[in-house]
Amino acid sequence: MILYLGTSSLVKLYTEEKHSDMLRKWIHTAEVVATCRVAYTEMISALENRFRKKDISREHYNTLMTAFTKDWPHFASTDFDEIETGRLVKQYKLKRFNAIHLSAAKLILRGQPGLSLFFSSADDGLNKAAEQEGLNVLHF
Repeated sequence: MILYLGTSSLVKLYTEEKHSDMLRKWIHTAEVVATCRVAYTEMISALENRFRKKDISREHYNTLMTAFTKDWPHFASTDFDEIETGRLVKQYKLKRFNAIHLSAAKLILRGQPGLSLFFSSADDGLNKAAEQEGLNVLHF
């Protein structure tokens, strides 16, 4: 089973948030954990933002950054289809990076019928769009 993580789920993996434990259980059952290549930048931005807002200490920030950058090569990092992304923005009124993640997950499935992929995001609107696009969504 492939578990696709949007950035909000990726953040839950490294920080203690509501449903972080549930996400970690899903990851342990997955054969592959995938995300879009833009998630690298998004994750760094999310951690930087938490540090700037003083939600996390410098030491915790450094620990999280080290763990994330060490783990990154183990994620299946995928591209996205910019034309499909534009369609998703228009059809579902998604934010740009949410549409990118949905496009990336769909790209993994393109031409591979029967592949088992589950999509994870903490964004309800993105999850609804993913379901309407035929993806299996794991809800928190």
